[in-house]
Amino acid sequence: MAEERSADNLSAEHLERFRRELVGYCYRMLGSPFDAEDAVQETLLRAWRAQSSFDASMASVRTWLYRIATNICLDMVGTASRRRELAVDMGPAWVPGPDLGAPLPETAWVLPIPDSLVIDGSGDPAEQAVLRDSIRLAFIAALQRLPPRQRATLILKDVLAYSAAEIAGVLDTTAASVNSALQRARTTLRTEGREPGALDTNSDALLRRYYEAFERSDIEALIELLREDGTTSMPPYRWWLHGRAAMASALRAAGDPCAGSRLVPVRAAGTTAVAQYRPGGDGQLRPFALAVMEWRGGRLMATTTFLGRPVEMFRLFGLSDEFRDPASYTPA
Repeated sequence: MAEERSADNLSAEHLERFRRELVGYCYRMLGSPFDAEDAVQETLLRAWRAQSSFDASMASVRTWLYRIATNICLDMVGTASRRRELAVDMGPAWVPGPDLGAPLPETAWVLPIPDSLVIDGSGDPAEQAVLRDSIRLAFIAALQRLPPRQRATLILKDVLAYSAAEIAGVLDTTAASVNSALQRARTTLRTEGREPGALDTNSDALLRRYYEAFERSDIEALIELLREDGTTSMPPYRWWLHGRAAMASALRAAGDPCAGSRLVPVRAAGTTAVAQYRPGGDGQLRPFALAVMEWRGGRLMATTTFLGRPVEMFRLFGLSDEFRDPASYTPA
């Protein structure tokens, strides 16, 4: 986005133009779409109230907003009781069985965000690819392992392409300090093997195969889609499985976990996902879970099924509280 340097038109509408990129930035900082939206709302409110103090000779509107958003995110991270993670980072894989362990609070988990809240579908395809990679669950979880200011530095430089001087302006530091923090952040991600690999580009076609097998309650067809080294997890539980054999055992033991449910494909966390509606006590199909699915080598590499706050999560994706047969099953 082009820099904005005029202070003459800082209307609410003008500030709203930055909402999507600010949501993406705050999400990467905080690991939760709900926290990100709260942070951006507070950012725009503070900017609106402080517009008379904005000095266009010192910074662009964009940099000014990022400075406000960064301070809010740093405050939120500082008051958090724990770091957000994925189940695969919390301990060794479980063995198949009915015990899922005790659920953890929502604040323990990295949560997915709708692609549409972060990525402008009409933008440059190469830039969109970078943005998709930067909201994948594994990358967001990796970011949460960095000290907050290193996290901000890495996002501003490697995702948003800010210069060291611009980042120094956002973080109120020096360019030398920015370069030092950036080097440490990159080293941490590299040494911990936290940089996610490439995903299949034909994932929509693979998702359709999954969707059709699910609708048929064809457990063996679902198992056929699993990678030998794949994983599955179900936040808010620590439970997770590694390997096709373990996942197949769990699916077969579950009987018919698909019975009566319907799926709606969506785009989440830079990849394919499905919103699962499940029969409720009133006979209606109600929000049950959002499953984020990553594909590699023509097989399902990782499935993360989020069971917490299904109604709020579905609304975030623009989905209704009751199942409505979609006109098209093309992920949006």
